[in-house]
Amino acid sequence: MPAKHTRSVVVVLGGIAAGLAIIRLQQAYGMSTVAANWHASGPAALLLAPLARLPVPFAGLLLALTGVTALGLALIALVGPIARRYGKSRFWAVLAAAGLALPVAPVRATLGLGCLDLLLFGLISADVVALRRSAWARSRAAWWAGPPASRAPASRGPGGRGPRGQLLGLPRRTPGGQLLGLPRRTPGGRLPDLPRPAPGGRLLALLRRGWATGAWAGVGTGIATALAFGPCLFIVYYAVTRQWRAALTALGTAVTLLGAAAVIAPGRFLRRSASLADPLNQSLAGVLARLYNSASTPVLIWLSFAGLLVAVGMIRARSAHADGDEIAAFTLVGLAGAAVGPVTRIHEMMWILPAVLILVDAAARRKVTARRPRARRFPGIGFALAAGLVYLLVVVDPRWTTGWNGYAFALILLLNALPWRPGVAPAVPARRVPPIQRVPAIPGPRGR
Repeated sequence: MPAKHTRSVVVVLGGIAAGLAIIRLQQAYGMSTVAANWHASGPAALLLAPLARLPVPFAGLLLALTGVTALGLALIALVGPIARRYGKSRFWAVLAAAGLALPVAPVRATLGLGCLDLLLFGLISADVVALRRSAWARSRAAWWAGPPASRAPASRGPGGRGPRGQLLGLPRRTPGGQLLGLPRRTPGGRLPDLPRPAPGGRLLALLRRGWATGAWAGVGTGIATALAFGPCLFIVYYAVTRQWRAALTALGTAVTLLGAAAVIAPGRFLRRSASLADPLNQSLAGVLARLYNSASTPVLIWLSFAGLLVAVGMIRARSAHADGDEIAAFTLVGLAGAAVGPVTRIHEMMWILPAVLILVDAAARRKVTARRPRARRFPGIGFALAAGLVYLLVVVDPRWTTGWNGYAFALILLLNALPWRPGVAPAVPARRVPPIQRVPAIPGPRGR
């Protein structure tokens, strides 16, 4: 069977298996969030309003399929470059990553409850792609740009004229006096009508240019912030790393969507409250509330530790961004948001997935780039063990891990010890002169 047909068969079988798994998860979790989302607040309520007319099982299935599609596109953006770097097939690498991601507890909870967290994860991952394409475009511009003398033709003579005295840059004339490159006049002395662009051609050209240059960076973060307040920390990250265009785009998108939701449905703009002491709340506030055996968290202690975690996450994310690992930078920001949020349930910890991917890639990089194999027989074994332990934590039933705050401890440890990989997904243009080596204020392991 040809490779193309084999891939098609694998995709069809994988889709059938994913559909059966979604139905099984929805039966197990009961899709309790689907009906609640119809009475939610802000743009999420407007987005899910058409589903209110559908039966709950069918609406939950549509939400799950949307989430699986967003997860697949995010894995293509995150796993594809890693597979290409090691000379592996992107198709099989993404397929294997999807097969390993579906059994993870945050993904299971999102599909079974009918939440939007996979969609939010896909929207923010789309901004990673936009920043990457923007870096490529600026790198090409930086390499092609040069001093004006280097762009001058070799045949340029004194006075800006060519070898025959012709001014360079102007159209030449034919023996009959007609300028080359210009349309000829009709017998009546009129110029013929120039061809007009096809309807929509200018818009398509603009969209192609925007896709090639990554000009839409920040739109995904803005939409995600409007749907759920947690991703607003990514806007702060854009400002910290001085990516002002993406920051303003994200802020403008979020404000526009929230303003529209407030005007259209002002009575449904307030969000629902949740119990902080719930064992499924694996944020720092939930841990402190359970530690003090209280329905609320000690505000001053929570604010102190939350501010410290946000500072650590932003400093390490800025260092990862400066070293060229935008995926690790986004992952650190996502982990920080999940750790310091007032209520962070299992389905809101989606950024643990790229953290495991980064640990696996760091272990592989250590193995490939080991200079003295005999001195160290198992290079990268620490990152590999960490990836295996974190993956095991998020695969088992949360009832076995939430009792001892396993997810909360994993978030804090990953936030402080997650490595980044210099130069794997830069969001800054390449330069002819290497920049000065940066030393992070908070040192951390790097997957060199």
